[in-house]
Amino acid sequence: MPIYNAPLADMKFILNDVFNAEQFWQANENLAHLDAATAEAILEEMAKFAQNVTLPLNRSGDEEGAKYENGAVTTPAGFKAAFKQYAEGGWIGLGADEEWGGQGMPKMLTVLSDEMLFATNPSFMLYPLLSVGAGMALNSYASQAQKETYLPKIYSGEWSGTMCLTEPHAGTDLGIIKTKAERNEDGTYSITGTKIFITGGDHDLAENIIHLVLAKTPDAPAGSRGISLFIVPKLLVNADGSLGERNPVSAGSIEHKMGIKASATCVMNFDGAQGYIVGKENEGLAAMFVMMNYERLSMGIQGLGASEFAYQNAAQYATDRLQGRSAAGVQSPSKPADSILVHGDVRRMLLNVRANNEASRAFAVYVGQQLDITKFSTDAEAVKKANDRVALLTPIAKAYLTDTAFNSTLDAQMVFGGHGYIREWGMEQCVRDLRIAQIYEGTNGVQSQDLIGRKTIKCKGEFIAEYIQEIRDFTNGLDADLNFIKDATLDAAAEVEAVTQFILEAAQESPDFANSSAVDYLHVVGLLSFSYMFARIANAAKDKQGDFYQNKLALARYFAQRILPELALRITKIKAGSDVIMNFTEDYFTAQV
Repeated sequence: MPIYNAPLADMKFILNDVFNAEQFWQANENLAHLDAATAEAILEEMAKFAQNVTLPLNRSGDEEGAKYENGAVTTPAGFKAAFKQYAEGGWIGLGADEEWGGQGMPKMLTVLSDEMLFATNPSFMLYPLLSVGAGMALNSYASQAQKETYLPKIYSGEWSGTMCLTEPHAGTDLGIIKTKAERNEDGTYSITGTKIFITGGDHDLAENIIHLVLAKTPDAPAGSRGISLFIVPKLLVNADGSLGERNPVSAGSIEHKMGIKASATCVMNFDGAQGYIVGKENEGLAAMFVMMNYERLSMGIQGLGASEFAYQNAAQYATDRLQGRSAAGVQSPSKPADSILVHGDVRRMLLNVRANNEASRAFAVYVGQQLDITKFSTDAEAVKKANDRVALLTPIAKAYLTDTAFNSTLDAQMVFGGHGYIREWGMEQCVRDLRIAQIYEGTNGVQSQDLIGRKTIKCKGEFIAEYIQEIRDFTNGLDADLNFIKDATLDAAAEVEAVTQFILEAAQESPDFANSSAVDYLHVVGLLSFSYMFARIANAAKDKQGDFYQNKLALARYFAQRILPELALRITKIKAGSDVIMNFTEDYFTAQV
């Protein structure tokens, strides 16, 4: 049976010591209701729920899967009761505005509660996650009447939410969607079309499902400028808030997937379904991106949760597994063999995973803090700066955290050897479930193109320059006893600054350069970001006594010496240019050997 113990000590360290969260909250009148003790109590309660409720359902949910029968979708045994308990505990509205029944908690905190659910049951977590995202989009763009109708029910868990974007022919390029929205005389719209890959498109967890659907009106402009957003309930809502007749929207099937099998991924058919426009016609994409930007950070948290789960199980297995003897001599003479922890390669894999987890957690909280500034701060300059930082780092949060997490789960699986391939240990499910995080909410390749194109080249490197300056300002203030991470981070900042300038110049010479270099550049910025996080971690730990803090310093040193050097390799690949990729003809890729 796989194990999981919520890393509460690490979470509290990141909040309290690395980011001084209580001071940050108390300095903001909109967050002053929260203190460290309350935040810790929330995390402790979520740890109990994750360990006692969602973890036991993870494997059984994978084996049973969501089921589609007679036009309806059911979730695996135990999911409905767990969802009810989760909703009644107020968890869906943890970060939502109190006006709509939420608790008004900051993103810095909710990323950590989300991590625990993603670690123990990613399929379960996706159901409330989509509701939260839908609520955010509605809160930002819906009318007051729409908010009053839908938000309290969504945050209470009585109703759930989805986002319906992708179509069979239109994934990343939403400008070519075909779903139609025709205006009716009463001001509603008739929505007709098919959407695919819709998480939680149908299920038995809530009494109603509120679909947020992208569609085009008949006279809409071409491309993404012609997209509108509509509320399309599964069950129509009467004027008094009660549920009415069934809307002609239904699941046509569910996908048979590699992983997250307990999450119902639906093909949704809209057959003249009644919809209500959110905001203005042709301005729907902006509303949807409010949802998607938060979801993209959540995908990074999915990666972190999986990696933490994988680490804990691999570390325990390595401690218990006896195999061979240490190269330095017998370490456990009373046993037939030493534990595999005596082997350097096993330690390398475990340290890679542990370093990824601690840097990822710090980075997620950092991005969460920027999101909190954009939402809660009354300082216009601070809000603009934070918005720019979020724009730059959202692709990193989504793509770099899931890329490194996937590699980490593979390392953890390898620690098990052959047992890692066997179902009972949980590693093969962990790998399968995580793979999607690199794909949905915009593939990691698309995220990389966003970073290098819109967030770097388009703004002439302004966003990354401001970020590098922040990193330098912090790192230059470190004491001499932290020179090992100080020097490494400052060197990395200089290298990223130089390669960014190279990219800005090369992109002017070749239209293919940016796309060909995008993934490597995202990893370059990701590595710098992790080095910055370890600089902050090391600074928070350096004056404290005990193994817990000394191990933080040791892991920062490991990162600087064994992981950060990948930066040079990535930069070398960027400087190789695009010709070596693009000079192949298209026929080459389909030619028979």
